[in-house]
Order: sequence, then structure tokens, then C-alpha cells
Amino acid sequence: MWNCLLVVFVLITVVLMCAPFNAAAGPLDSSGAQKALVCSACHGFAGNSPGNTIPIIAGMAPNYFKKAIKDYAEGKRPSPEMEPYSKYVLQVGIDEIADYFAVQLRQPAKARLDSNAVKRGAALAAQCAACHGSNGEGDAFRTIPAIQGQPAGYLQVQLTILKENKRKLDDAAVEDAKKTMLKPMSDADLAGLAAYFSSLQSQ
Repeated sequence: MWNCLLVVFVLITVVLMCAPFNAAAGPLDSSGAQKALVCSACHGFAGNSPGNTIPIIAGMAPNYFKKAIKDYAEGKRPSPEMEPYSKYVLQVGIDEIADYFAVQLRQPAKARLDSNAVKRGAALAAQCAACHGSNGEGDAFRTIPAIQGQPAGYLQVQLTILKENKRKLDDAAVEDAKKTMLKPMSDADLAGLAAYFSSLQSQ
């Protein structure tokens, strides 16, 4: 976390030092962009995470972003790393930050994927389509996230958390379906699903 805070400080310092006072409006001039700088330390500039275990939040549906932030802040989605940042977002302007990330161009995860894992996941992915869509595009209206192109490491961690019932879903029917689907899956199956959805590109 200290590394993230150090990066935030450096980013803000560089922006303030390099931006001329009479410059025309740029991509960081909106209040949402300025408030979102703290998120860039871990999630990457404009929300395009450079790592394999941190989600890409560029292009994320605003209503899902706001739900996730509130769940982290209220402890419904336990995360020692995200809790303080989620509370910061709530304090400084969750609507502006959500709107900022929603319009950012999303870049797919860059980590190399195991082709065998991708094939294994493709054979299992139909079970996920009812909620996440056939291409992993999600359903913004139902606050179901798009998982296509997300880092495989992040997706695998989340699948494991869901399988172990360390994270509960709000919709009781979806929660039951999640348990039924994930219970028989092995670690290799979860890794396969993560690799498959990470390999998909937005349409």
C-alpha cells in the first residue's frame, strides 16, 4: 500500500509541475480525472492495469463501479487494500470518478496466456453466459461486470473467493447458481476460465 501511496504522490507532483497555468484543457483537467489519480497508482493510468492481479477499470460501467466501491467501503466485499481507497472515493466524489473511468478506452490485459488453459476454460464458459454474457461482456443494467480482457490472475483470485464463499452475491438466485456451478470445479478449471475470459476482446 505504501508503494501505491508513493506513486500517487509522484504522479500528482509531476502533473502539478509540468502543467502550464495557461494550458488548454487536457485529459487530466476534469475534476473526475484529478480525483481518480489516486486510483492510477495501482490500476494504471486511466484505469488500464499493467499487472496480472489488479483489475482494469477503464471502460467500467458507472453503476457497477459505484456498487463495487460501496461494497468495499461497507465491508460486504472484504479487502484490506481496497477499503481505505473506496472510502476516499466516496468522500471526494464517486459519481465523477465513476464517470471518468467509464469513458476511458479499455486496453486488454497484456499477460501471456497458457493456450491449454484457454481451451479448458472455453469448454466450461457456457455456464457463465447466463450472467456475464457469451463474450464476457457483462450486464450493466443488472450490475454484472464485464470480465472479458481482464487480467487472468485477477479473475482466478475472484473465482476462488467466490467458490470458497468468501464473497456473497446480492441476488439470492445468482448466489445459488454460483455455488452450484463453482463447487465441482478444480483449481485447474478456475485457472482455465480465468485464462479464457482474459483472452476475449470487447466487441
